[in-house]
This record gives sequence, C-alpha cells and structure tokens, in this order.
Amino acid sequence: GTYQGFHTYRVSVGLRWGIILFITFEVFFFLAFFWAYFHSSLAPTFELGSCWPPVGVEFLNPFSVPLLNTAVLLASGVSVTWAHHALIEKDRSGGIFGLVVTVILGVYFTFLQAGEYYDASFSLGDGVFGSVFFVATGFHGLHVLISSSFLLVCLFR
Repeated sequence: GTYQGFHTYRVSVGLRWGIILFITFEVFFFLAFFWAYFHSSLAPTFELGSCWPPVGVEFLNPFSVPLLNTAVLLASGVSVTWAHHALIEKDRSGGIFGLVVTVILGVYFTFLQAGEYYDASFSLGDGVFGSVFFVATGFHGLHVLISSSFLLVCLFR
C-alpha cells in the first residue's frame, strides 16, 4: 500500500489530517515572526528608541536580491509542479528534469540568501529588527534547504 498509494480509508484520513496539521503549524509559526515585526514597527517601545526602523539600520534594496529570490522561488514552484505533472503522466524524463531544475533553483536561492546576509548592515544582535529579520528569513531559508534535500533524495530514488 505504501508504494502504490492504496491505503485504507482510516490511513488516508490520518495522512490527510497529518498534512493539514503540519501546514497549520507552519502558518502559525511564521505568523508569529510577522506579528513580532508588525508589533515592533507599529508600536515601537522606549527600549527601541521610540522609532522604527531603529536608528542606523540600512535596509536592503528590495528590488535587487530579494526580488530575484522571489522570482527564483516562483520558478521553483513552477518546475516542481511541472515535475509532478510529468510523473503523473508517466513521463519519467520530464519528472527528473523538473526535479533537477527545482533542486538547482533551491540551491541558488540558498546562495543568494547567504550573500544577502553577508551584505546586510545589521546583525542578529542589533535589536528586534535584526532578530526578527534573521530568524524569519533564516527559518525560511532552512525550509528551502530541507525541501531541496528531500527533493534530491526523491530524485535519486
């Protein structure tokens, strides 16, 4: 049943609930980081200097690497969907090609994000702004890295 997809009704329901709970957890996990950012920016406290963004923080240009990273993630979504549909249609070479493209884009995203961290004018220890930025984008980058690793395992299976 595991390899052919023929599960009992009870197992299918359990798998469905498992993925629903996992996605719900992920949504709330990242929502907490966005909440911390919005709370700190909309109501800056005295400890933050009562201003947002904190004095001395230089923002990254959103139209350079962050925009490229967004395009890379969208392209990887297209390529993994392409691979999925190719595998459904029993097109093995199309599925392999789609997975290879997706893994390459995931690794490219990771390198771009590492360069973005290196070029940032602030660090993890620079108050709430730096903490929220690096933790939120770091966990997102970790998700991309883990997903790329899982897809690489699927590719070699």
